[in-house]
Amino acid sequence: MGQRRPPRGSHGRIVIAGALTQRSEYGGHVWAFLQYVLGYRRLGWDVFFVDQLSADMCVDENGRRCAPHRSPKVQRFARVMEDFELEDRAALLVDGQTVVGVEKPRLVQRTRDATFLLNVMGYLDDHDILAAASHRVFLDIDPGFGQMWRALGLADVFAGHDKFVTVGENIQRPGCDIPDCGLEWITTVPPVVLDLWPPCTGGRDVFTTIGAWRGPYGPVEYRGRSYGLRVHEFRQLAELPRRVDVGLEAALDIGAADERDRDTLLSGGWSLVDPQEGAGDPATYRDYIQGSMGELMVAKNMYVQTQGGWFSDRSACYLASGKPVVAQDTGWTHNHSAGEGLLSFNTPEEAASALREVCRNYRRHANAARELADTVFASDIVLERLASQVCETESAGAIT
Repeated sequence: MGQRRPPRGSHGRIVIAGALTQRSEYGGHVWAFLQYVLGYRRLGWDVFFVDQLSADMCVDENGRRCAPHRSPKVQRFARVMEDFELEDRAALLVDGQTVVGVEKPRLVQRTRDATFLLNVMGYLDDHDILAAASHRVFLDIDPGFGQMWRALGLADVFAGHDKFVTVGENIQRPGCDIPDCGLEWITTVPPVVLDLWPPCTGGRDVFTTIGAWRGPYGPVEYRGRSYGLRVHEFRQLAELPRRVDVGLEAALDIGAADERDRDTLLSGGWSLVDPQEGAGDPATYRDYIQGSMGELMVAKNMYVQTQGGWFSDRSACYLASGKPVVAQDTGWTHNHSAGEGLLSFNTPEEAASALREVCRNYRRHANAARELADTVFASDIVLERLASQVCETESAGAIT
């Protein structure tokens, strides 16, 4: 497929697709998509966002199947689009038919006119929309899982796409265990829209983090090793609060089946909050981040073991807010400087040392955090570069 460039004097149109609605009760999940949609809109692109559900995903507060318009998930999607003035630039499809936003025939036409379709994790599988897209770009925000599934013959989430983008910056480099699947990869960092994440002074004397204990995927066995989840890294840090003189708190999605782990964290000195209550929509998620001193970022074991260079979109939000980040090393230190505003760790001892350093020189690290966001993670920089690479790099050819 040939090169696609925006029309001269204009950035052109992008259709972005992703699974926002399935987990719309988590503010950070929603922001992961908004950063791309709002970031490209800020750059002058004509942006459309599309999501899809099956009818059996539409359930009421008691988990019983209901009409789509009565489902809290669908209602939250509509509310987010309205809050960010995207009502006429978004669509939610249920079993292929629009239930919120732009009617499908118009969406298909907009896709046909688009410079490219950015399909986050290949989630969109609507035949009509995919067929209308002249240039289909896969955006991998969970590096390692999809590549290993394909290498093992379990699933091929990349099929039908023309180009491949990942936040695993080390893919196809020595020392990275993520298989490249014979594809040419464009790498990127997660963007953050700085205007929506201004620096914020003050806050509680506590380092926070937000995440799922396990998440939607199970561990993957690949070439004799098991690549696991956040739980497998977090357990090593259960006693970390006892090593430092600052509070540690997690807005942690941890289920009843992991009650023993919850008790271990609490007895180790962690404070735990319900992420749906503490960070359940875009506004409260931002308030939660900006109301803390900084972040202690604990990564999935998949990211740590593969050393793929994954960096958290959540951490980019902390940095933009002027909140220092102490981040577990996933290989990101090969690409970004660690020391001021952003510090790395591999062991509990190193995490404790980094937290103490930030507390000793907090204002310096806070200023450096925002500077990193300005120069590395700003959506203007990240998304302009990504669009240029997608439009100008020769296609590797669609896979089917």
